[in-house]
Amino acid sequence: MSTTASARPLSHRKLIDIPEEVFSALTVKAAAMGTSLKKLIEDILVREAEDMEDAALYKYLVATRPEGKVMLDAKEQAEFEEWLELQRK
Repeated sequence: MSTTASARPLSHRKLIDIPEEVFSALTVKAAAMGTSLKKLIEDILVREAEDMEDAALYKYLVATRPEGKVMLDAKEQAEFEEWLELQRK
């Protein structure tokens, strides 16, 4: 007997309780966005996890690379923007 790998990434199910007012608000938002409540909640959780990862990385960089907190003076900022080709014309 052969098995095929699923194309869907591994996921987990979790039964959660949502306050009625939150449930109602998110239901309306999902409908306005043309999506399901389930999909909206999943997307919110994915974004939150991604933001957490960014926040953790930033926290690490601030702790280990404090020079990154030093503000640029006007000349340094202009040079940086020129290097990135962001100069305003």
